[in-house]
Amino acid sequence: MRRIPAWLRGGAMLAAAAMAWGGMFPVVKPLMHSIDPFGLTLVRYGLAAPVFLALLWAAEGRHAFATEGQALRLWWSGTLGFAGFGLFAFVGLESTRPEHAAVIPALLPLISVVVISARQQAWPSARAILAIAVGLGGVALVVTHGDPWALLTGGAGRGEALVLAGATCWVFYTLGAAAFPGWSGLRYTAMTCVLGLVSIAGAEALALASGLAALPRADALAAAVPSLGYMVVVASVLAVLGWNGGIREIGAARGVLFINLVPVTAFAIAVVGGRVPEAAELAGVALVVAALLLNSLSPAHRVAPPSLPVLQGRS
Repeated sequence: MRRIPAWLRGGAMLAAAAMAWGGMFPVVKPLMHSIDPFGLTLVRYGLAAPVFLALLWAAEGRHAFATEGQALRLWWSGTLGFAGFGLFAFVGLESTRPEHAAVIPALLPLISVVVISARQQAWPSARAILAIAVGLGGVALVVTHGDPWALLTGGAGRGEALVLAGATCWVFYTLGAAAFPGWSGLRYTAMTCVLGLVSIAGAEALALASGLAALPRADALAAAVPSLGYMVVVASVLAVLGWNGGIREIGAARGVLFINLVPVTAFAIAVVGGRVPEAAELAGVALVVAALLLNSLSPAHRVAPPSLPVLQGRS
C-alpha cells in the first residue's frame, strides 16, 4: 500500500483542527443563554484535564506527574493559558458574533511577533510590522462592519478586545513552555491544565459570590451535552492533537497558514445558518489572511504558531 505523503497527512490534520476550532465559536454561543462563561470554562477544562492526564500516564508513566519543584511556575502558566484564554475568550464571545470572535485566533502568530520582539527589546522587521498593521486593520473592518470610527466611540469591539486579551494570554502560555526544556509538550499541557483549573475554579467562586455567574441548572447541562462534548472532545483534545501532529509533519512556517481556516469556518457556518456576511466583513477576513501570509512567508521572522504544545516531543 502506498504511503500517504507527509504534506497531505499534515495538511489534513491541520485543516481538521482549524475547522474544529472555527466551529467551536458558533457551537458555544447558544449555550450562553443557559450557562455563563465562567461555568463553560470550568466545564471545558474540568473535563479536558483528566483526558490529558490519562494520555500523559499512558505515554510517559506516573513519574511524569512530578512537578520537580516547579509547581508555582506551572500554576502561573496554566492560569495564563487556560484561565486567561478560556475566560477572556468566552466572556468576549458573550458580547459579539461567533464569526467575529473567530477572526482573532488568526492573529496569534502576529501577536507572538510583538511579544517576542518586546522580550528581546528589538523592533520586528518592517515586513512583520506591516503584517501586524494589515491584520489589525482587517479585524477592525470585521468588528465595526466597515466603520473603524466605532472603535473610538465605544460602539464596537468590546467583545473582540476581550478575545484578543485571551489570545495574548495564550501566546505567553505557549512561550512559557521554554522554561521546561526537558518536558514533552504533552506533559507541559497536562500539568498546566490541571493547575490552571485551580484559578478557573477560583474565578468561578468569585463570580458566583458577586452575582456575575450562576450555577447552571441540571436540565440546561443535560441539554448541552452534545455541544459540551464537541467543545471538550473535538475542539479541546482531538483538535490539539491534530494541530501539533500536523505541525510536526509539515513544519510551522507552512502549517501556521491553516489557522486562517478558523474564521473561514465560522463565517461558513454563519452563511449556512442564513446570515449573509457584509462586504466589509469579507474584506476584513481577507486582510487578516493576507497579513498572516505576509508574515509567514517572510524568511526573516518566522515564528512558530502559538498552539497547544501537546505532542512536540522533548527539546
